[in-house]
Amino acid sequence: MRAYPAVMRTFSTALLLSVAIAASALAQGRSAPFTVAETGRSYGSLGEAVGAIGDGRGTIVIAPGTYRQCAVQQGGDVIYRAATPGTAIFDGVPCEGKGALVLRGRSSAVDGLIFQNIRVPDGNGAGIRLEGGTLSVSNSLFRNSEEGILTGDYDGGQVRIDKSTFRHLGRCDRDLDCAHGIYIGRLASLSVTNSRFDQGDGGHYLKTRTPRVTITGNSFDDSGGHLTNYMIDLSNGATGVISGNEMVQGKDKDNWSAFITVAPEGREHSSAGLVIEGNSAGFVPGLERGATFVANFTDDAVRIGRNRLAPSMKVSDRR
Repeated sequence: MRAYPAVMRTFSTALLLSVAIAASALAQGRSAPFTVAETGRSYGSLGEAVGAIGDGRGTIVIAPGTYRQCAVQQGGDVIYRAATPGTAIFDGVPCEGKGALVLRGRSSAVDGLIFQNIRVPDGNGAGIRLEGGTLSVSNSLFRNSEEGILTGDYDGGQVRIDKSTFRHLGRCDRDLDCAHGIYIGRLASLSVTNSRFDQGDGGHYLKTRTPRVTITGNSFDDSGGHLTNYMIDLSNGATGVISGNEMVQGKDKDNWSAFITVAPEGREHSSAGLVIEGNSAGFVPGLERGATFVANFTDDAVRIGRNRLAPSMKVSDRR
């Protein structure tokens, strides 16, 4: 019986110590939410964490929270990962008048983040602005901005997007060039898989100038769109595959004439190896239009296989 108070004192001491450690960790997490996994060091800003990796390789684990900050990656191979997917939000702050993440390292990967409310004077405010290296994006959400992802033009760049959502993006106002949900420039290739595009606010849902594309298993829901254009715009032609996508066109369109376009801004790449099959395309209930599924602005023989199209829709035309 005499030992019991000693046990209680030991338990109470251990409990207090655990509470103190937890409180300290919580306080550190609030003040230093960006942790480089390889070193265990935490930083108060994303920019500091990126700078700590420098030209090396590292993973930045981002604690839950809403962050009004941005970062520029000048080099290295950096992974930006939410500690819990969908809980790390970058809200309303662009770097260099471009985007929440401005990336020009060797490679960048984004996993589980949310980017929102990014706007800049030139109308191209993006969640991610890619200016160098390769990019992989997964399990992420881009919303209520001018662009989701925007890239420059450079040799060898590859972009891979999987299991991500692009919502309330794009614009065509203020006498500026249009912005789009995704706009990939003259890089080597683009892959977009298992992702969702909806409620566009202008421009195209997906626009790319890459010579090779893989666009599979996505949803393009334009039922809540506002003054939108094409679902997929292959601006200068491309080879590859567009398959397994579901597309619904809404009523409020700036241009409803086509769902997919091939080289509307001039043929720079052959599209003879492009395969479009296994997709479904239609209109919101109560709407019928003579839209075209694939508008081809070249003489390249695009391979259009079986697709499930609304009765009033033309399969393809030459423009």
